[in-house]
Amino acid sequence: MSEPYYITTAISYPNGAPHVGHAYEAIAADAIARFQKAQGRDVRFQTGTDEHGLKMAQAARAEGIEPAAYAELMSTKFKRMCDALDVDYDRFIRTSEPDHHRASQAIWQAMEANGDLYLGRYEGWYSVRDEAFYDESELIEGEGAKLSPQGTPVEWTIEESWFFKLSAYQQRLLDHYAAHPEFIQPDSRRNEVLRFVEAGLNDLSISRTSFDWGIKVPGDDSHVMYVWLDALTNYLTGLGYPDCGELFDRYWPANVHLIGKDVVRFHAVYWPAFLMSAKIALPKQIYGHGFLLSRGEKMSKSVGNVVDPLDLAARYGVDALRYFLLREVTFGQDGSYSHEAIVSRVNAELANSFGNLAQRSLSMIFKNLGGVVPAPGEADEDRSLLETVRTACRVTLPAEFERFAFAAGLEAWMAAVYACNAYVDTTAPWGLKKTDPDRMSAVLGTLAAAVRELAEAVVPIIPSSAAKLIALIDGGAGGQPIAQPTPIFPRLELEEAVPA
Repeated sequence: MSEPYYITTAISYPNGAPHVGHAYEAIAADAIARFQKAQGRDVRFQTGTDEHGLKMAQAARAEGIEPAAYAELMSTKFKRMCDALDVDYDRFIRTSEPDHHRASQAIWQAMEANGDLYLGRYEGWYSVRDEAFYDESELIEGEGAKLSPQGTPVEWTIEESWFFKLSAYQQRLLDHYAAHPEFIQPDSRRNEVLRFVEAGLNDLSISRTSFDWGIKVPGDDSHVMYVWLDALTNYLTGLGYPDCGELFDRYWPANVHLIGKDVVRFHAVYWPAFLMSAKIALPKQIYGHGFLLSRGEKMSKSVGNVVDPLDLAARYGVDALRYFLLREVTFGQDGSYSHEAIVSRVNAELANSFGNLAQRSLSMIFKNLGGVVPAPGEADEDRSLLETVRTACRVTLPAEFERFAFAAGLEAWMAAVYACNAYVDTTAPWGLKKTDPDRMSAVLGTLAAAVRELAEAVVPIIPSSAAKLIALIDGGAGGQPIAQPTPIFPRLELEEAVPA
């Protein structure tokens, strides 16, 4: 059996419609999952929605409906986004589902059995927007109010609460980070977590009594679980925890939890401590990617720069959007997008370079060779080109994708595309039909082989377009003619007065 690989996204909090930042994470995780499948791995990919907590209850109240109905409505929007963007998940999990309630209560009971839970009284600063508790030392001064490190409002909260003995896990966490430097990536996130944990950990409030939209605490129905304990457990729920059958045995521990940098603390501090307490193996890696900014600004409703990713996909095409997001931004760092940047990048690289290469090569085969794809040439320049393409597609790109360096991998891929276009200009196959038809055939066969190799390499990034191109070329194998080629990537036009 092939080696298993389990990847998850952070489940989205659906108190508002999905934006392009949600799409960015889902697309990146999908690209990783598809890439690992192409390497022969047995992949499981999970995403979903985190539906409990005070924010959801408040949003439902504002809409005049019950939280369960609101969660159903909003979760559907996120699932629709994933489906529309060709995100090929194995499970779209919802934390309101019965099996997740059972799993969350089971991990609570395991932590309780380990002696790590106690009933107390919480007094401190709480951010409803972050669903997070903050120490006084972490707060920043806003205009007449205290704010969280993320700039969100905090309020002083006093209520009875169950606590988790997080402080008891400080050294165990530090030991794990030291023994497994790859556990938190990239290194900038690891350094942030190290500083936070080394400064000392306080016990963590893990229940609330001020609202009831959540999972009931086992044996104490007056409390619901802190939403992050509930949410993080989804990674286990999707594998059948607590029964721990075939799926769990095969895929846990997860290879990577792919998350935004704003939730690294929850995943790299709280989550491993919960798992240690419950005596469950820790995931192999927490990877905190950067923010996707709109013209350099963080997206927010108040600024008015939140963009529906389905609008972008409808305007530019799903694969064009996927390519841009993973090509434009160095994964792990913050990056920016704009309509001008999308049009410029996609036209230059997909339409003018790769798309044009494929279109003119296959069109010449269709026109001059009856659509039958010939064998690659044997001349030195033919062999040299194919070696360049194979090295980029089979060595450099996979090595970069393995470490989530999509932009670097695609840079190497584009260098191979440029080499193919230079080869076309040098060999000028259009002029060989009368003077040397055998050489024309060899050149076109070389180009067809190169284009297919290039298409195969980027299936994880542009799955639909690459699959169409591969199917077209393969249709001309064995003496069968290919269909008349049509442009895979039409040039994009920038609409006037398009919003950010």
